[in-house]
Amino acid sequence: MGKGSHGAAPNAIGYQHQTWWALVELLQSGAGRPDAALSLELYDDVAWEEKGTPSELLQVKHHMGEHRALTDSATDVWRTLKVWMDEASPADAGGPALALVTTETAADDTAVAALRSSTRNEKVALRLLEQVARASKSQLTQTARQQFLGLASSERLTFVSRIRVIDQSPHIQDIAAQVKQRLHWALPPGHEDLFLAKVWRWWDETALALLRGTQRRVDVGDAQAAIADIRDQFTRDNLPTLLELGDVNAGELEQKYRMHPFVQQMHWVAFPPRNLQKAIIDYYRAYTHSVRWLEEDLIGAAELTRFENELVDEWDREFEWMLDSLDEDAGDDEKKSAGKTLLRQLLGQTGLCVRSRFNDPFFARGQRHMLAELGKVGWHPDFETRIAEILKVNA
Repeated sequence: MGKGSHGAAPNAIGYQHQTWWALVELLQSGAGRPDAALSLELYDDVAWEEKGTPSELLQVKHHMGEHRALTDSATDVWRTLKVWMDEASPADAGGPALALVTTETAADDTAVAALRSSTRNEKVALRLLEQVARASKSQLTQTARQQFLGLASSERLTFVSRIRVIDQSPHIQDIAAQVKQRLHWALPPGHEDLFLAKVWRWWDETALALLRGTQRRVDVGDAQAAIADIRDQFTRDNLPTLLELGDVNAGELEQKYRMHPFVQQMHWVAFPPRNLQKAIIDYYRAYTHSVRWLEEDLIGAAELTRFENELVDEWDREFEWMLDSLDEDAGDDEKKSAGKTLLRQLLGQTGLCVRSRFNDPFFARGQRHMLAELGKVGWHPDFETRIAEILKVNA
């Protein structure tokens, strides 16, 4: 691996930390701001917005190592101040609050320490920042320091009074524990990791939409509702969706299952190719969910068996009606047509659910194909004879 990739790693970690830390901020501060919204890379690294106006801008800094000290001459400090001087109208007393969030620890007797909530002294912070701005010889911070000193003294005080420093922020490896701690009230007993994985998936998708600009902000109320909805999937009358439609590769599945009995059964009734591909996806998702629900102890084998029996009973009634509608001398084309109608009809029925509130139709559709795979149900009037021939060949 080249040097360039090593040099890029801290930046990549920093961007990832910023995105994950925003979830901590949302969970931590959202309860006190029920009508607010959070954004990423819109007004600042992270920002709070109320009534369409930014109310707090947050610069988020991540550094490896547990005991790094943050001083007033640090590049992070002056780069942050410059961003705010350029973008946040520093002389505006009514402007948004400004927060520097850092994994480092503010050194004693510094301006950054004086801007912490616990040791706040704005006049001392201003005096120390002015001293560094005049005395430092750093070329990296020169422009920012000159810009700071170019403000009128009253403007500098106004600017500094809007700033707070949040030091000792959690490192990237500690973010997951922080999120878990703040969601302790929602953790479903015995399924904590699975619940958190779904929360993280929701947040990663939301954060990506925010960064791409396809979503401008995430409202606190919407975030709370999303998390409550995930928690609701772990109740006794519901189940969590663990494999989304976008997670599967249709082409790979089609190749994998093309010779399976449930696929052959659909060929026997000339099921349309595109719908056949979707049926394979339903089969795979239903099978995967059955296995994972059992592994996670979210459902019992007896409950799945009861659901399968209900599907078989439903099929048996409709299959009998199909046979009754066919003449004794019906040809194969008529049988194919009748079987295709039966399959389409049953796949469109959503009345039967494995749990009363788990009504995602892919599962019932997929379970029907799982039963067809075992030869317990079929679509062509002569499916039993044909299944027996397949089993004989494969024996």
